[in-house]
Amino acid sequence: MKKLASIFATAALLSVAALSAAVPAVTHAENPIVQTSFTPDPAPVVFDDELYVFTGCDREGNNDFYYMTGWQCFSTKDMKNWTDHGRILEDESFSWCNKNDAWASQCIERNGKYYFYFTTTNKGGGGRAIGVAVADSPEGPYKDVLGKPLCGPNWDYIDPTVMIDDDGQAWLMFGNPKCYYVKLKEDMVTLDGKIQNFDMNSQAFGQGKNGSAYGEGPWICKRGDLYYLVYAGFYGSQGGESICYSYGPSVTGPWKFGGQITDQSNCFTTHGGTIDYKDHSYLFYHKNGLKGGGTFNRSAAVDEFTYNSDGTIPKVKTTNEGPAQIEALNPFERVEAETICWCEGIKTQKDSNNSVNIGNIKKGSYIKVAGVDFGEGADTFTACAGSADSGGNIELHLDSKTGPIVGNLKVGGTGGWTNWQEFSCDVSGATGEHDLYLVFNGGDNFLMNVDWWQFDGPGAKGAATDPTYIFKSTFEGKLDGWSDRGGATVAATQAEAFNSEGSVYCSDRSASWMGVGKNLNYKFKAGESYSFSANVKYTEGDPTVTFHLTLQYTDSSGETQYEKIDTQDVIKGEWVQLANTSFKIPEGAKNMLLYVETEGDSDDTTPATNFYVDDIFAAIDGTVIEGAGQPDIKVIPGDLNFDEKVDTFDIIEARKALIINMNDGGKVDAKVLKAADVDKSGSFNVNDIVQMMNYVLGKTKGFDASQNPAPPAVSVVNPAFIGANILRKSGFIK
Repeated sequence: MKKLASIFATAALLSVAALSAAVPAVTHAENPIVQTSFTPDPAPVVFDDELYVFTGCDREGNNDFYYMTGWQCFSTKDMKNWTDHGRILEDESFSWCNKNDAWASQCIERNGKYYFYFTTTNKGGGGRAIGVAVADSPEGPYKDVLGKPLCGPNWDYIDPTVMIDDDGQAWLMFGNPKCYYVKLKEDMVTLDGKIQNFDMNSQAFGQGKNGSAYGEGPWICKRGDLYYLVYAGFYGSQGGESICYSYGPSVTGPWKFGGQITDQSNCFTTHGGTIDYKDHSYLFYHKNGLKGGGTFNRSAAVDEFTYNSDGTIPKVKTTNEGPAQIEALNPFERVEAETICWCEGIKTQKDSNNSVNIGNIKKGSYIKVAGVDFGEGADTFTACAGSADSGGNIELHLDSKTGPIVGNLKVGGTGGWTNWQEFSCDVSGATGEHDLYLVFNGGDNFLMNVDWWQFDGPGAKGAATDPTYIFKSTFEGKLDGWSDRGGATVAATQAEAFNSEGSVYCSDRSASWMGVGKNLNYKFKAGESYSFSANVKYTEGDPTVTFHLTLQYTDSSGETQYEKIDTQDVIKGEWVQLANTSFKIPEGAKNMLLYVETEGDSDDTTPATNFYVDDIFAAIDGTVIEGAGQPDIKVIPGDLNFDEKVDTFDIIEARKALIINMNDGGKVDAKVLKAADVDKSGSFNVNDIVQMMNYVLGKTKGFDASQNPAPPAVSVVNPAFIGANILRKSGFIK
C-alpha cells in the first residue's frame, strides 16, 4: 500500500515546500551595528571612500527619559565592520549646553572643514537649541565657533538635518511638531534669512494621529531630480513612530507624501537617514536591539533597499542581519582593534593620546571581524596590547567563535592598561576569505586592552591567485565557512573524499531541505552569471537519490525565493557532480545562500539521506569546473518507480507523469521521463502508456520501438480523462 501513496505525492511535496520556505539562511545578528554603547539617532554621511555615521549616546542604565550624554562617530568601508572613533563631543563640551541633553545631530563637509549640527538644551533657558561645531576632520576635535546657539532657544527646535544643493546653497532643517527650514551662508555658521516652516498638511506629509504624519527627525537629501524629506512620523493611528517620507521637485517642495518606509519602531521613537554608498542604497534607523535596550536605550541599525523605478522609496523590511558585505577586509594592513562587526564583553575607550582602543575584556569576551581575506595565507599575527595584570590569550578562530583555531597569541603584563607592547604568534591554516573571531581567554580578572592588530605572510605579498575562481572550498579538515541549513549536523571528515583527504558530512537530516549551506558575499552580484560546482556522495539507503544545488535568496519584496542551480540523480556509493557553468543570479536578489539538499520525500517521517560534499567551487561565468561528472544512470524501460520491475504501480506513475507533463509544462524528473519513453521516440506520450499496459497484461513480451505512431491530438481533452479512458479500455478500471 505504500506504493499507492505516490498518487498523492503532490500534496506531500507542498507540505515539504511550506516547511522549506520557513528555513532561514545561515546568518548572524549584525544589527545593531554597534554593541559597545547605545547609539540613537544615526546620521550617515560619505567622506571620500568611507561611510561615517554620527550618533548620540543614551545613558546606560534603567532610564525614564532621553538622557543622552554625548555624540559618537563610527565609519565603515564594507558595511559590516565598523571602526569606533570614540566620543567626539560631550553633553557639556560647550558652556551654554545642558547636561544629558545631547540629542540628534548631523555632520557635513564644506571647503575642507567639517560642520557638526546638534541638538541640546540652552543652559540660559528658553528651550532647546541647534548648535554648530567645527573641526578639521570627521573625528574632531570640534570647536564651538559661536559660543551660543545657531537656532533657538525654542522647544520646537530639535533634530537638525543639513544639505548643500547643486547651486551651492546650504539648507538647514529641524523641528517637532513642525518642520522648519532656513538658508545658511557659505561659512555654514551664519543664518541667511528668516526661519520658516512648511505647511504641515496631509497631502504633503500624510495623515497621522496628530494631524499630518510628520513627527520629528527630518532628513533632507537629493537623488537624481527628486528631493526627499525623510522623517519620523506617527503614521495613521499607530502609537509609535515609523519612518515616512515626502518628495518634491525642490529643496522646499512642494512636497507630496510618499508613504511609510518602515513599520513602527520597537522602542517608540525612530530616526532615519538614507544614503547611497558604492552603488548601494541604505536606510539607517534606530531600534531596541541590545541587552538592556528599550525606549530610552536605543541602537543604530542599517538595511539596504532599492529605489523604485519612478524614484519612490519602497517599504523597507528591517532585519537583524543588516546588509551584505560589499568588500573584503585586508588583514595585512594595520587594523584598529575597535573595528568590529559584532562583539560581546567589549568596551571602547580613549587613551591619553586620544586614541581609541578596546578594553573591559574578560575571559569569554570576543570580537567578530567579517569577511577577512587572507589570500594565499598568513603565518604571523601581531597585536599591540597592554595589561596592568598578568594578561591573557587571544585565540584566533575562523568562521565562528568555536571554529578552527589558526593562532593563539599570549599577551603578558605590561605594567599598565595603556603601556602598549607588541606581541606576536605563529599562524597556520588561515587562507582565503573567512570571518575572523578574536576570542579572549585567561584568568577571572580583566585581561588586557588592545590598540591594533595585523597579520603577515604570503597573502601580504600579493601572491598571484587564479582570478577565475571566486572561492574554492576543499574541506581539508575545516568547513571553509560552510554550515548547517535547517538544523542538520555538518562536520569535516576524512571518511570519504572526492579529492585529497577531506570532505563534509551532513547527517541528522529530518527533512530533505536540511543540508550544507554558505552565505554568498559581496563578490556575487544580482543579475550576473557565475559557474558553480559541488561533488556529492551517499552510502546508505535507496539505490538512487536526487540531489539539488540550490540558491536561496530574498527578492525585492522581501520574500524568500529558491532557484535550482543543478539537479542530478546520484547512485549510491558514487561521487556525482552538481554543476552549472552559467547560472544567473536573479535581479534584485539579496541575502543569498548557496546550499546542497536532496529531493523531498513523500513520507515526511522518513529521515532524509545523510551525504558527503567535497570541492564546492564558484567561478566566473562560463568556467568549466572539473569534478566527478554526471553518470548516465541506467534505467529499466517502464520502471518508473525504480523497484526493478514493471507492474501496475508503474502505470499509475506514468499516468500521473503524463498529467503533470501536459498541465505543468514538463516538470517531471528526467530519470522518470527516460524510463517512461518505452518506445524510444525521444519523448513521453500516450503511446508509451499503451505499450506499458499491454506488457503488464501479458499481451506483449516487451516494448517495440517500431510501434511508434504519432500521439493523438489531445489539446482539447482533459489529460486526466485520457489517462482514465486508456485504463478503462485496457481493462484496468471499469
